[in-house]
Amino acid sequence: MGTSPDMNNTPLSPHPRSPLTDAPAGVLTAAQLRVRGVPAAEAAALSRPGGPWQQLLPGVYLLHPGPPTGEERLRAALLYTGRRSADTDAAGFGEAAITGAAALALYGLPSAAPTTALDRIDVLVPRTRRLRSAGFVRIVRAAQEFPAAREAAGLPVAPVERALADALAQPVDALTVRRLLAEAVREGHCEPPAVVRELSRARLLSRPHVVDAVDALLAEGRAVAEGRLYAMVREHGLPDPLWNVDLRLPGGPHLGGVDAYWPDEAVVVELDTRAPRQDDEEVWARYTRKRAHLERLGITVVHLTPRKLRDAPEQQAVVVRTALMAAGDRPPAAHVVVLPR
Repeated sequence: MGTSPDMNNTPLSPHPRSPLTDAPAGVLTAAQLRVRGVPAAEAAALSRPGGPWQQLLPGVYLLHPGPPTGEERLRAALLYTGRRSADTDAAGFGEAAITGAAALALYGLPSAAPTTALDRIDVLVPRTRRLRSAGFVRIVRAAQEFPAAREAAGLPVAPVERALADALAQPVDALTVRRLLAEAVREGHCEPPAVVRELSRARLLSRPHVVDAVDALLAEGRAVAEGRLYAMVREHGLPDPLWNVDLRLPGGPHLGGVDAYWPDEAVVVELDTRAPRQDDEEVWARYTRKRAHLERLGITVVHLTPRKLRDAPEQQAVVVRTALMAAGDRPPAAHVVVLPR
């Protein structure tokens, strides 16, 4: 039986044949559309100028007219860069994470521009992925192992320190650089050493405005860490130490400054707020020599990091209390002169 000419000339329906109410944020890939009964030809026809759909990126469709929302652009970017999947229940993002300025906005940093104001969205992918930047998506490749993505607003995002490095690799004014770094640390998203490490890997520490911001960041990070140390002593009932003092031998050399000192128990607490810079080995060597000298004098040195104080203050309080309680079991320490720092 022959086919009617009318059937050959039947136009594609302006609406998809299958319900697409489950489409996340109104964005689907061509593969996801196929399993919902929409072939590539129909998707292309629906996305023509004036049609009910739009092709936002290669193989990624917006299922309504008009401009996409910020969330739709983010999901479209992830669908374009992620491993393509036709799974109707999975987002299909694969190894891909929002990074740069868009990630900082998702983390809620006050100085980050909203995603709707961004011309481009940076997406971090493994270095082995064969992808090209397209449309409003800029591909950023992980130089080494792909970092474990975090979640913000229900989307995978790069760790804050990596997002900062990718954002600052683009032209950013000095004031915004300083604010972003400070906000990331102040709001507890990351620690200064991790930020400096990523900036160093990205070769950004040669830029004067970034170096100035890093110096301010390290000062901010030390202030935050000191505040955590004060809170740990107060909230866990430790005896009050002498805060921020210098130690000297009577008539002898300077032993160095310490963050907290319990003279009766001869116990010192030192915060490790070093940042990984070129002189890191020299700084660590000086710290090691100072610690060895104090311990030869019978002074116990407890080494704490800002991260430990943030994540496990009760455990760190136990460490300090144990050192204080063990003072009676040790030979008396050498007498030292304590001076304000």
